Amino acid sequence: MATVETALPERAGAPAHRDGNVLRWLAAYTVSLVGDGVYFVALGWAAQGAAGPAEVGLVMAAGAVPRAVLMLGGGVLADRFDPRRVVLGSDVLRCLLVLAVAAGVALTAPALWMLVAVALAFGAVDALFVPAVGALPPRITGPDQLARVTGMRSLAMRLGQVAGPPLGGLAMGTGGAAAAFAVAGLLFALSLPLLLTVRIHPLEARGEARPAPGTVWKDLLDGLRYIRRHRLIGPLVAVGAVCELGLTGTLNVGMVLLNAERGWGPSGYGWIGGGFGAGAAAGAALLAVVGRLPRAGLVLTAALLVSSAGAAAVALVPALWAAAVLAAVVGLGAGLFGGLDNALVQTAADPAYLGRVTSVVMLTVIGLAPLSYPLVGAAVGTWGAAPVFVGCGAFASLGAVVALASDAVRRAELPRRRTRATA
Repeated sequence: MATVETALPERAGAPAHRDGNVLRWLAAYTVSLVGDGVYFVALGWAAQGAAGPAEVGLVMAAGAVPRAVLMLGGGVLADRFDPRRVVLGSDVLRCLLVLAVAAGVALTAPALWMLVAVALAFGAVDALFVPAVGALPPRITGPDQLARVTGMRSLAMRLGQVAGPPLGGLAMGTGGAAAAFAVAGLLFALSLPLLLTVRIHPLEARGEARPAPGTVWKDLLDGLRYIRRHRLIGPLVAVGAVCELGLTGTLNVGMVLLNAERGWGPSGYGWIGGGFGAGAAAGAALLAVVGRLPRAGLVLTAALLVSSAGAAAVALVPALWAAAVLAAVVGLGAGLFGGLDNALVQTAADPAYLGRVTSVVMLTVIGLAPLSYPLVGAAVGTWGAAPVFVGCGAFASLGAVVALASDAVRRAELPRRRTRATA
């Protein structure tokens, strides 16, 4: 009697790391991320030259407001229109905006109001760009390659974080804020021809009943209901939100305060941050190379538990080298968890809802996670680093409890490549 494995479409013949279409998208995305890094350096230094420290913080935070408020609407637009067109349009807007700022800064000293306006506009455009770019991977590769593409995308994000600020600093040193803004705008412009060459494949409908398109508000509510009712996506989004709330503030704010409490100095913080970054890059590289890990739902849960335990233990070790090693373990677990979570969500999502699903996932990162920053800071100031790190690690581990409580997550698997029937 013949046995057949689950079949998948053949449209992604080559593995993602050898697929020219995927590599062109990845190159465009990487260049755009480096441009983001240069832009934020230019914005910060321009604000520093125009106002005091408090105003610098206002300018740097201004863009986060429209990004968070409009993100869900951006997901609706990504689902209504071709996401590549939304990415191209938003990249064009970012390019023109930043080049206009470069010209303005070159002609006159930047005023505080102008920098706030630029940050608000850039954040609003980002609310369109982020959901659309997140909805592209399932349209440029096969379902069996999504984990590999997720790993490659995470590596691109790390490269952007590493290369953007130094390039922005070099441009600042050469020609001031105007030159840095100009470099950012040119990088956005460079990503456009690469995006134009990316081929988008149609996605097959899953056969689920869908409401008729309506207003933006109605479509948004339909997307939220879809996530809430989905047996796999709903729990995965909840797990990701718990993880972000528990770990992000600890790693971004708590690590700074822990370093100051222990007296390790700037170099100590560099070692800890470098350890986390190296671990996260290793997790992303593993997914990019392997492409598929069996029992993805259980591996995801184990990776979250490792990250949570490592974050709790960082504040309990007395030596800097031990803290750096634990930070690398946390990064490795976080990289695996984030990559698998994203790949499973994108594989399971109906094509009609991909943009809205992506927008909700990203909102938990840029909207919910920062809410923990002041809480972590105040708690460390009151009780010290150790109990706060342990508490945040324990809270993040609740995400693993949510995952294990879901039968769909426990049984979740990434798709296999199609195999022929065997007699």
